[in-house]
Amino acid sequence: MNYGFSDITMKFIGNTNEYLQLKTLEQCDCSVFREIIEGSLTILWFQSDANELVIDGKIYTFNKNQIVFLTEFHQVTVNHLESTRFLRFNRHFYCVIDHDTEVGCKGLLFFGASQLPVITISEKDLLQFETLWTMFSIEMQSKDSLQIDMLQMMLKRYLILCTRLFKAQDQYPEEKIEIDIIRDFNFLVEQHFKTKHSVAEYAELLNKSPKTLSNIFSKIGSKTPLQYIHERKMLEARRRLRYSDMQIQEIAYEIGYDDIQAFSRFFKKQEGVSPSVFKENM
Repeated sequence: MNYGFSDITMKFIGNTNEYLQLKTLEQCDCSVFREIIEGSLTILWFQSDANELVIDGKIYTFNKNQIVFLTEFHQVTVNHLESTRFLRFNRHFYCVIDHDTEVGCKGLLFFGASQLPVITISEKDLLQFETLWTMFSIEMQSKDSLQIDMLQMMLKRYLILCTRLFKAQDQYPEEKIEIDIIRDFNFLVEQHFKTKHSVAEYAELLNKSPKTLSNIFSKIGSKTPLQYIHERKMLEARRRLRYSDMQIQEIAYEIGYDDIQAFSRFFKKQEGVSPSVFKENM
């Protein structure tokens, strides 16, 4: 089996569309954010302070040794970027849904595009991350038939390190059953937010009662299940208004509203302004 590799871009492309890219971004090196890789997930590890990105229309500032996790659905514009370690892979390379759910796109880091997980690497954990990145970079230059297996192992290790930090810093509950339910709920919202708008519909898919779901979410001091559903619909509405030429009625229909007035009332309640005003302000 033959595999492709470019020393310049640190990019791995397999025979069945496996894709992995590893590189260090410098100032003005932002073309990767315009590339469209279907089913891709991206991890940014910032090497210095004062990086400013606009993600889905909201300005974020990231500092040294922070890591942010992005899906293919996030719209990213760079205002200012210092040295940043960039890792992107697709589901053909590491089918995270079929692998360990906790370290995959159905897991804590990539369970839904409405969330923006951010972790901060502590001093005691920094050596592990630095060592793994060095090994990752070296293995990208291998050209034998074992390369993809090694790269998948290293990617899994990288995701495990990040997941551990995220669980510690975000104070997720220790009960594995509850974590699984929260993760599955968010993953289902990502799949069905255009057609299912009530907590009861998702509770039925999970074979739980709406009250049980609400109690689990309240345990971690999180938003309510309904807030997650509303936020995902609003995220899609903002994206369409900001980045597409679709009419408001088309956008309303796209996320499940047959009545444009009902969509406008929902949008204004969440955003504070009507969809038309929001679009004009863009």
